[in-house]
Amino acid sequence: MFHYLHDLAMVFGGEAGQGLQTVTETLLRILKKGGYNLFSCTEYMSRIRGGCNTTEIRITDKNRKAYLGRIDMLFALSPLAVDHLESRISPETLLFAEKEKFSGKWSEQCIDTPWTKFAHETGSAVFTNTVAAGVVLGIIGTPLESFTDYLREQFAEKGDDIVSKNTVAAKLGYDFGRRTALEKDILLPPPTARESSSRLLMDGNAALGIGAIAAGCNFISTYPMSPGTGLLTFLASKAKTFGVVVDQAEDEIAAINAALGASYAGARAVVTTSGGGFDLMQEGVSLAGMIETPMVIHLAQRPGPATGLPTRTEQGDLNLALYAGHGDFARAILAPGTLEELTEAMPHAFSLANKFQIPVFVLTDQYLLDAITTIDAACIKQRPIAESIIQTGADYQRYALSDDGLSPRGVPGYGEGVVRIDSDEHDEQGLITESFVMRHRMVEKRLRRKQLLRETALLPTIIGSLEEADTLVICWGSNRGLLEEVLDTLGNKKVAGLHFCQPYPLNPIVATLLENKKIVVVENNATGQLADLLSLETRSRIPGRILKATGEPFTVEEMVNELNKLNHA
Repeated sequence: MFHYLHDLAMVFGGEAGQGLQTVTETLLRILKKGGYNLFSCTEYMSRIRGGCNTTEIRITDKNRKAYLGRIDMLFALSPLAVDHLESRISPETLLFAEKEKFSGKWSEQCIDTPWTKFAHETGSAVFTNTVAAGVVLGIIGTPLESFTDYLREQFAEKGDDIVSKNTVAAKLGYDFGRRTALEKDILLPPPTARESSSRLLMDGNAALGIGAIAAGCNFISTYPMSPGTGLLTFLASKAKTFGVVVDQAEDEIAAINAALGASYAGARAVVTTSGGGFDLMQEGVSLAGMIETPMVIHLAQRPGPATGLPTRTEQGDLNLALYAGHGDFARAILAPGTLEELTEAMPHAFSLANKFQIPVFVLTDQYLLDAITTIDAACIKQRPIAESIIQTGADYQRYALSDDGLSPRGVPGYGEGVVRIDSDEHDEQGLITESFVMRHRMVEKRLRRKQLLRETALLPTIIGSLEEADTLVICWGSNRGLLEEVLDTLGNKKVAGLHFCQPYPLNPIVATLLENKKIVVVENNATGQLADLLSLETRSRIPGRILKATGEPFTVEEMVNELNKLNHA
């Protein structure tokens, strides 16, 4: 008997080109309509055909947003999936596969699942994906009508014959799934929420793009690089609807310079890239600091150095964002951890960039961008856009000195003034200068805004009770869902968590939150970049570090084990 009343972890594995993405996307859409709590994440190889890609779908009674190592059901479209996932397959795992393809790897826990046979009975191997989705929905017990209605909607433009054949394939797979569920006595979690238009199914790229549109973004320039390309393709797909100018530049240097030019002219501009591409943008970041022009930079992290693992995940670029660009100037770094935070981070990034006239980084990673879950539509808000551009007068000075370091920002053509900027050191009018006195004033002016940035920085999210805890587990970016589930699983009031959505600059209150606590920092990098930054900024010693830099996200199980080890040390 197999009971999965609270948490079911299904994994789908197969070669690139086998339609794995089609199967999982179909299942997620239908299960979402069925009212299930869903979380899905993907890992894939950097190749167009072959290899082994996997997708995990979790169905839970609670709203979970983390990656499980455990596999309850594995749907292997290729024998390579079993080899690839060997360390995660347990004696309790139900393995659905085609016996004729698994010759020497067959075992008692395998269930012969003839999706290719059923597809050919329908008329063609192209229906294999429909059969596979039908098998899963039959096991879960989702009404067959939900699937056939979906197929009619999806294939209506291809004609009645295609719809009819997909419906036949769906029923063959579904009936097999229902028989298997009865034979194995599989009991699955019922839906925990009603389907509602207020619940939206989306991935991290869409959430980030929605946030950019809500922020009034109207210009994106980039050179494609995985996993940062998702923001480009999303905004490109919405360009006509929301008036976004999309520029696919010839390289990353051109991309950031084009975005700076657009920002200088008054656009709300963003660039999106990944580590190697951002390396080329660093001179542009320094230029933004010198000419005090707003710039939002989406840096989608992946393992490095160099090409590294192009399609895997890591949190190795915090230092890159922190120290990018030569010279001293102010900046801010955001690191959203959930899809909800992604929708909020972009408006906040644009607000900071335009108010303080600085580059602002939004750090994500492959795991978060490709993650799919349901979020409440109420999380997406059209916030008022504070206008930071003034109408200039004839005596306008672009770099006028001020107490807070912020000069009135004008743009060409809006007023009588000349909006003069220069990458060389300059005076208040923007004219080149080599005066040591003026140089000193301008350096101080650019740095003076740091204090206000620090005082208004976002506070970390507290998970649990700080008052009762003696151990504080800290994370940033995409590990928020992991930490929330792990602390819930541990159920130990002596352990609380902090999630940093803004790693830099740190609000002065952060130092007081760390006082008299045993600190443990969880990061997907090899050295503990946030831990080092916290030590530097708060003068706290942080020896407790749980680090992972394999290209994989942390699993809930391994994090529970690591924290248990620390508690018993």
